[in-house]
Amino acid sequence: MGANRAMSMHFRDLTAQVAATGRIGAEEILELRRAGWADGRMDPDEAEALFQTNDHLPSGSREWCDFFVEAMSEFVVNTVEPHGYVDDLMAEELMARIDRDGRVGTLAELELVVRVLEKATSVPPALKTYALQQIEAAVLSGDGPTRLGSLEPAGINACEAALLRRMIFATASDRPAAVSKAEAEMLFRIKDATLYETNAPEWEKLFVQGVANFLLGFGGDEPLSPARANELEAFMNAEGKGIGSFLGRMMKSDVEDSIGSAFGSLLDISPQAPGVEEEAAEAQVLSESEGLWMLDHIEADEELDPFEKALLAFISEETGESLEVVWS
Repeated sequence: MGANRAMSMHFRDLTAQVAATGRIGAEEILELRRAGWADGRMDPDEAEALFQTNDHLPSGSREWCDFFVEAMSEFVVNTVEPHGYVDDLMAEELMARIDRDGRVGTLAELELVVRVLEKATSVPPALKTYALQQIEAAVLSGDGPTRLGSLEPAGINACEAALLRRMIFATASDRPAAVSKAEAEMLFRIKDATLYETNAPEWEKLFVQGVANFLLGFGGDEPLSPARANELEAFMNAEGKGIGSFLGRMMKSDVEDSIGSAFGSLLDISPQAPGVEEEAAEAQVLSESEGLWMLDHIEADEELDPFEKALLAFISEETGESLEVVWS
């Protein structure tokens, strides 16, 4: 017990020294690693000391970020029994500790939230929502921890695209290894807001795969409100505006025949669990409500943009259909 207490004091002394200087190197990180996990676990005081250290590092190195994320994600995910299940109190404390006026302050902290989603079996919905809001806010404002102080246009950069992909397909996301309705709608909002900005090349693939995964994945059949569904049904049933001809005209507008294969398959997005191919085969038909949801979002800005064309082509490729909705 005495040795562990002495080691814990040494850990806090080290973090206090780093916080005072605002600098940390590889040797200090190695010493923190040795001191912090001498007894195989990190206590709340040591976790707080790490956060305080991170607060005083103006631009942490890759080595520091890796250590901070590894140590803190282990603390958040496996401190409370049962291990792997983050409870409401731990999630609230994590969000309160990292929040800066409604947003994450550093890239290390945002990376920590993503890693918790990936590592945990389950987290409270509030933490999932918080994580996605931070990325969306950074993209739409052109400012935040994913920008590293640069004056980039308000597009989506490679860092944000990678974090988004990890978040929506994380173990503890809304739908593990799949995309939820809320996540798909967020992808549409970001797409609309950044359509004419400078975006990372991987963003289009993420948008297409993400939305298609919601529509053709497992449990993606979530209805619109009755009022909106009635509006769209009236639109589709008008002369010359059936869903087949409507989407058919979309497909003929500057869409390459091979575009679907350029985005791979939904089954290639994430590791396959037992029986996933059979489930996917059953899900790969657009139901009426899924078709209405897609049309609602495509029609929202009254234009068919390149991302939406790519989405339609991908769904056609994935289902082997000419995008005729199967009315259930």
